[in-house]
Amino acid sequence: MLGDSLSEGVGDRVDGAWRGWAALLADGLAAEGEETAFLNLAVSGALGADVAGEQARRALAFRPHLASVVVGVNDTLRRTFDIGLLARRLDRVCADLDALGAVLLTACLPDPGRMLGLPPPLARPLARRQRSVNAVVHALSARYGTVHLHLDDRAWTDDRALWSADRLHPGERGHRAVAAGFHRLLADRGLAHGPPPAPEPDRPPPTRTESLLWLATAGTGWVLRRSRDLLPQLLLLAAAELRHRADGTGPLDARADAALAAALEAVAGDRASAQRTGTNRTAVPGTAWAAAPRSASRTTPTTG
Repeated sequence: MLGDSLSEGVGDRVDGAWRGWAALLADGLAAEGEETAFLNLAVSGALGADVAGEQARRALAFRPHLASVVVGVNDTLRRTFDIGLLARRLDRVCADLDALGAVLLTACLPDPGRMLGLPPPLARPLARRQRSVNAVVHALSARYGTVHLHLDDRAWTDDRALWSADRLHPGERGHRAVAAGFHRLLADRGLAHGPPPAPEPDRPPPTRTESLLWLATAGTGWVLRRSRDLLPQLLLLAAAELRHRADGTGPLDARADAALAAALEAVAGDRASAQRTGTNRTAVPGTAWAAAPRSASRTTPTTG
């Protein structure tokens, strides 16, 4: 697994560490009597660019049979957001993992503005960015035949029982739902041979006091880190929304659509060129989960 807090397992704490959907899914891949090797390289706060270095190299060295590529929310929260650059990174990682013979897992994700309940001038720019990320993921999913899970569905995002106190990460129930969704899709392809994860939590949920304490410590740190980078840009985006309010947001939507179209066209051109020349490209993954052959011995999940 490469990527950010979703794949690291934030929101599903077991024995003082994050477990998460990927570990739950790994437990249900092998048939009885067999084992799965599982490597988790995900780090909270990682961007598409962050996983392009050591995480990517370690994932390729692991030579996974399955690899998830689920990334982009952190990118939408940064002033440096560039859908074209993100699309090229995601395409390269999908191409390189696909070249190893790995089955890819992808997902489209909800926009953070809706999850946080931000006012429209602040929520619309984030929603516009996340729609672009999801459109790229859909295109890559079709190109590489990935196992794709829809996590931007309103039935998923509106069920608060699935989410942790910070309103951005799934709780244990939510991580179990993600794992069960991927398990079902993999079983349909004959790639999951063990039982699916149980839908109900196996431990009591955090108390309100525990949730407030987490928000006051780790949650406050998250807000402060994002505020230094995102807040000034988000205020500029909100100001642009308000300036266009009288005429509607059509010009802003059109600008985002043009950037997305250019990103998809550039990625398609890069892919065609690589196929013609037989060029091997360096892997630059987004968030990825990796599992080695089912006959391998189980390894301890790692993060970092």
